[in-house]
Amino acid sequence: MTTSFDAELDRPSEECGVIGISTPGDDAARSAFFGLYALQHRGQEAAGIAASDGQVVRLHRDQGLVSQVFEAGNLDPLKGGMAIGHTRYSTTGANSERNVQPYVVETLHGPLGVAHNGNLVNTDQLRSTLLERGAGLQSSSDSEVIALMLAASEGTTWEDRLATVMPQWQGAFSLVLICATKVIAARDPWGFRPLSMGRLASGGHVVASETGALQTLGCDQIREIEPGEIVVLQGQVARSHRAVEPKEKQARCTFEHIYFSRPDAVWDGLSVHQARQRLGEELAREHPVDADVVIPVPDSSMPAAIGYAAVSGITYNEGFVKNRYIGRTFIEPTDELRRQGVKLKFNMLKENIAGKRVVVIDDSIVRGTTSGPLVRMVREAGASEVHVRITCPPIAHPCFFGVDMGSYDELIAHQLGVPEISDHIGADSLGFLSVDRMMKALGRDDGYCNACFTGSYPIPVQLSLATTKQRFDGVLG
Repeated sequence: MTTSFDAELDRPSEECGVIGISTPGDDAARSAFFGLYALQHRGQEAAGIAASDGQVVRLHRDQGLVSQVFEAGNLDPLKGGMAIGHTRYSTTGANSERNVQPYVVETLHGPLGVAHNGNLVNTDQLRSTLLERGAGLQSSSDSEVIALMLAASEGTTWEDRLATVMPQWQGAFSLVLICATKVIAARDPWGFRPLSMGRLASGGHVVASETGALQTLGCDQIREIEPGEIVVLQGQVARSHRAVEPKEKQARCTFEHIYFSRPDAVWDGLSVHQARQRLGEELAREHPVDADVVIPVPDSSMPAAIGYAAVSGITYNEGFVKNRYIGRTFIEPTDELRRQGVKLKFNMLKENIAGKRVVVIDDSIVRGTTSGPLVRMVREAGASEVHVRITCPPIAHPCFFGVDMGSYDELIAHQLGVPEISDHIGADSLGFLSVDRMMKALGRDDGYCNACFTGSYPIPVQLSLATTKQRFDGVLG
C-alpha cells in the first residue's frame, strides 16, 4: 500500500521514537501510552507497547497512530510496573505488520522485548552470521537482528549480554529493552540518535527519545544518556555504567535541531526552539533580501522565521495555515484532489501576502517536490516576489543512520546547483544556510553528523548502494 499524497514525503523522515518506564505501581503501560503520544511526530505508521509484571512480558502492537492502536480494551491487559514503547515511521514499502515494534522473543534466559531507534550499517553482515548459526529471522528489520544477537550472547544478565554485543553494532542505535524484571536502555558510542532519562514523582524512572515525553510524564532530574552508556531501571532504582567508550568524534544528528525534535526538546544541552531561532538569525545574515514580510512553512520553521525577521528587520507574519489533522493518509484522493497537491496540507492567508515581497522560511528541500507548489501558492495569493530561505545546507547525500532522505537520484541538490533549484521551484531567489553558519548557530565546532550535506560519513558505508538506496522492508529500524 502506498501513500497517494503526502507533503511530508519531501521532508527527511525520522524512523521512530522509543520510551521505557519502570515504576513502583502497576500501570507502566498507560504511562508509556501518553509518552508515545508526545513522540507521535517521530513516527505515524505503527506503534506498540510491551509490559512486564515481573514474570510475564505482554505485548500489543499494530499499524496506525498511537490513538488508533491503543484503547482501554488492549491497554488493560498490559499490566505491570515496567513497559517499553515504540512509534514508527517506515521507509517506502516497509510499513508491514511484521516490522512493527517492539519485538518480543522467548529466549533461554526468559522473555526479551526490544524497541530501537536508528540504523545499523553492518546489518547484512550481522544477518548472515545469524543465519549461518541457524537463527530464524521473521522480519527484515535490523531491530530483530539486535534482539536475536542479544538472545544468543553470553553473560549472566541482560545488561552483560548487551555490553558484549554492543561493540559489534556499527551505526545508530538508541535502544530500550524489557525483560521480566527490568528495563534497560543504551545508546550508541557515536551518539547519533537522542535518548534521555528522568525521574518520576513516584520514584520510578523513564527513558525516552525526547525530553518532551519525560516532561509530559512529570519527570525531573532529566539528563541525556551518554554515548556508549547502559542504564538499568528496576523498580525505583536506576543504575548505569559505560559499556563502550564514546567515539572520539561524536556524530549527533543535526536534523534533530533543524526538523525532527519538538521545539520543547533539549538536545545536546541546547533548547531546540532557541537553536532554530538562531538558525534563522544566521540565515538572515548570510542571505539578506529586500522584502516586506517573512512567513514560515509550519511548524518547524516558525522559530527560524522569527529569528530571520528579528535580524533582518522585516515583519514576521503567518502566511500558511496547516491542516494538522491530515496526517499520513492511505485514502486514495480523487483526480481533482490529487491535482491540488500541497493544498491538501496548506491553505493561504492572502491578506498577509497580497502585493508584498515575501520571504518564505523552510527547514529543508529534499526531493524538491513540495517547494515548487508552495511557491506557486504564495504567488497565487498575490505576492509580488517570492524569496525562499532554507535553514540548512543543500541535502546532496543519503543518510545511512536512520533517516529516510532518499537516494542520490532522488536528492535534487545532488542533481542541480542552487540557481537551477531556484528556477525549478519558481522562486525569485533561493538561499541555503552554509555548514559553517549552521554550526555557528548551534554554538558547536564539531560533534555532529553532517554527512547528508558534506558526504563525509562518520562510519564507512557502502556507497555503492547509495544510488539504489535500500528501501525493502524495514532496512531502517
